[in-house]
Amino acid sequence: MTLVKTKYNRRSFLKSSLAAGGGLLIGFNWMASACTADAPKGLVIPDEWFEINAYLKIGENGVVTILSPNPEIGQNVKTSMPMIVAEELDVDWKNVLVEQAPLNTKKYTRQLAGGSDSIRTSWSSLRMAGASACYMLKKAAANAWDVPVEEVTTEIGTIHHKNSGKKAGYGEFASAAVSIPVPEEVELKDLKDFRIVGNSQKNVDGLGIVTGKPLFGLDYRVDGMLTAMIVHPPAFGMTLKSFDASDAKAMPGIKDVFAIKLYNDDYEQQWSDTTSFPDLVAIVGDSTWEVWTAKQMLTIEWEPTSELESTADHRKKMASEAAKPGRVVRKDGEPEEAFKKAAKVLERIYTAPFLAHSPMEPMNFFADVKEDSAVLVGPIQSPEYMEKTIAARLGLPLDKVEVQMTRMGGGFGRRLYGHFMVEVALISQKMKAPVKLVYTREDEMTAGIYRPMYHAVYRAALDADKKLAAFHVKMGGIPEDALHANRFPAGAVDNYLAESWSIDSNISVGAMRAPGSNFNAAAEQSFLDELAEEMGVDPIQFRLDLLKRAQENPVGERNDYDAARYAGVLELVRDKSGWDTDSAGKNRGVAAYFCHRSYVAQVLDISMVDGEPKVDHVYNAIDCGIVVNPDAAVNMTEGSVVDGIGTAMFGEITFNNGEPNQSNFDGYRLIRHAEAPKKIDVHFIENTIHPTGLGEPPYPPVMAALANALYKATGTRYYHQPFIKNTFEV
Repeated sequence: MTLVKTKYNRRSFLKSSLAAGGGLLIGFNWMASACTADAPKGLVIPDEWFEINAYLKIGENGVVTILSPNPEIGQNVKTSMPMIVAEELDVDWKNVLVEQAPLNTKKYTRQLAGGSDSIRTSWSSLRMAGASACYMLKKAAANAWDVPVEEVTTEIGTIHHKNSGKKAGYGEFASAAVSIPVPEEVELKDLKDFRIVGNSQKNVDGLGIVTGKPLFGLDYRVDGMLTAMIVHPPAFGMTLKSFDASDAKAMPGIKDVFAIKLYNDDYEQQWSDTTSFPDLVAIVGDSTWEVWTAKQMLTIEWEPTSELESTADHRKKMASEAAKPGRVVRKDGEPEEAFKKAAKVLERIYTAPFLAHSPMEPMNFFADVKEDSAVLVGPIQSPEYMEKTIAARLGLPLDKVEVQMTRMGGGFGRRLYGHFMVEVALISQKMKAPVKLVYTREDEMTAGIYRPMYHAVYRAALDADKKLAAFHVKMGGIPEDALHANRFPAGAVDNYLAESWSIDSNISVGAMRAPGSNFNAAAEQSFLDELAEEMGVDPIQFRLDLLKRAQENPVGERNDYDAARYAGVLELVRDKSGWDTDSAGKNRGVAAYFCHRSYVAQVLDISMVDGEPKVDHVYNAIDCGIVVNPDAAVNMTEGSVVDGIGTAMFGEITFNNGEPNQSNFDGYRLIRHAEAPKKIDVHFIENTIHPTGLGEPPYPPVMAALANALYKATGTRYYHQPFIKNTFEV
């Protein structure tokens, strides 16, 4: 076992207290209160137990409720986080209820869904909470039985003293355990003794999802609720000038039409307040259909405030900027001299367009704003940040704003930016009524918060023996670049240069699944594949040789990856795919990448059917530390793979005079079921490293594996996304 301090910081594990009816309340950083969840079939809900805030709750019959604090966007943290607590508590998972915690910024840090960090940042505190609760139960029993606590053990929700033969369920000592002081230190389980963590558990919301229970923001309803929609400018660089709502107001069910201004002039916006359209027109009525119909009747005049940008101009500007010297971010050795002396220089350009996040559930939120308080309910990835924005905009104290989180029908970073929460709060305040704001698909797809547009130039210098002498990447974008200068192959090449640049834009952008990495990996790993071919070496062995250099004799001191772990996933995918023994006649591509502290290598097989590529098989090798819930981890990987293939093949937002050319799925092409891989294998490196990210890391490299496989299948290298232009067949 591992001995850990329970009070290693002020926020980790602080107190225990007694609730009215008896039971055990254990405080720790990542849990918060919510109403009781529906019980699994056969589970008897106790009559007495704690309503907890940032705690686990034990009933008098031994049933445990564990609350998951982080927003749930499909990454399954609502199952995985409580599993960690239950493991150290040594309780039967069948006797655990799970609830979504509300937002509570006074008690918790990082109630956020982003960065693939939910499990990583909470691993230690969740284990400590379960272990401390377990100790306090044992100590309460030891006091009652008058035996040393060291002789008391637990086994799946039961307390034992083997010498006397005494035993009891957790519920019998839950109340008494409250008076036990929180231990200064506790023993954590050895990983080999884990029963819950590392074994697949079903999604705690699974039954509710498939039976249509109201779990999502769009499901939320209250009596007397009105429906609202917004109209934003048709183009980036335009704002509201005037509008005529007389016809719309005369339509059945319409309550009002008015302009709203999102932010006061003196308000300093947070990163989560990103938007290009702060001046909007709101339509409010009784039903979605009535409001949508009235929206078509509005007469609105817009006026330009800045340049109306077009994709053709974007491309020209990027090509021009890429030809200039960039901002040097990293330089090792003498790359300029190495390129001058090179026997051959390989240079390639890679580009990628703006992308929409396209979650299946459009933006929506509920608000009930009164003179002295506000309640908001809906799907948001950054609730603690948006709570502050809402309080500031409404002029309310922070403790008078309540944000409740629903399950999200996708996010991918889009719901990190909560301007739609401000919109609905202002609409509710104006109407003096509860209001649900609903975006149409067109609202969502044309309102921005896109993945930026990118451009990269990769160069490699080869000596007379076709050995790599220097490596150079110059990467930029609109309005930001995607460069990760200290990642592989930095540290593996004596002469290395990384430069960046960017071009300002009025188009709003934000984080999208594996920000920056989703382009960087696609370009870098495609270039490495072509470079290996130019050098006449196997592409996997080429990467392994570079990683061996980075491990044994690294260049520089800022390399942000572990070369041995990186090599480990490449070796595993080489083995599992039969790369050395089963590649004959196959159109295969390989890629590997490190991001969000995890390592992923992929091999992708393609067949050409009637001139169209079909993905037959994708092999994944992943090192993300300890895998908490294997089935969920496999599901996340499969989703990333399918999403990444669709992005590389079809994803693209283009502009004409500031107006997006794609506004729905008839123009913005998503991958279809028939285009998904026929088979996806997922293999994890087994180790004892604390968990790292998984929701994002498998997404970036699959784009390069796809490009490299397409080259084998077609003889053509793919440098510009999307690889297949947008088409839509009815």
